[in-house]
Amino acid sequence: MSEQSIRYLIIPGWNGSPAEHWQSHWQRVLPNSIRVEQGDWQYPQKTHWVEQLHQVIAEDSRPAVLIAHSLGCITVAHWAAHAPKHLINRVLGALLVAPADVERLNCPEPLRNFAPIPSAKLPFPSQLIGSDNDSAASPQRALQLAHDWGSEASILRGVGHINVSSGHSRWEQGFSHLYRLQRQLEQGGLKRA
Repeated sequence: MSEQSIRYLIIPGWNGSPAEHWQSHWQRVLPNSIRVEQGDWQYPQKTHWVEQLHQVIAEDSRPAVLIAHSLGCITVAHWAAHAPKHLINRVLGALLVAPADVERLNCPEPLRNFAPIPSAKLPFPSQLIGSDNDSAASPQRALQLAHDWGSEASILRGVGHINVSSGHSRWEQGFSHLYRLQRQLEQGGLKRA
């Protein structure tokens, strides 16, 4: 898979990804990468976030790899549940990092409009990376989302929400998950649903 022939769509979660966040670092170093910007990072609205992702995918016909974090993962699932086939086919695969369980009891109020979380298999290959101590989603919940979405799952130890607060500003180790996804896409190891 030629990195020059694809684009990487960086899909942040609630409050965006500041300059010191690993998604911002990845955007600076990955070729052909762009951030899916949202109009309101603090008070996200599901319909607006999904529409913005839709527009970014629609505006460029090159194949894309989605790199989502937290609420961005849930945005991807909502988009995939209703997107037209010709746009679904532009997505090669998705790396879903620390998905936010917007159905949990202690979910912050601004995120609750993203519930319920779609439970259909994603129509493209995906890998879900969770944590055994993420306050946004328990490891059991992350594994359930991975099962529902048809994602390969990895639960990392002691990495929190995989964000700046948990010490992941560059998250160089995360590239191994992205490269693994790309190798599997090249080898046809992950099949579309």
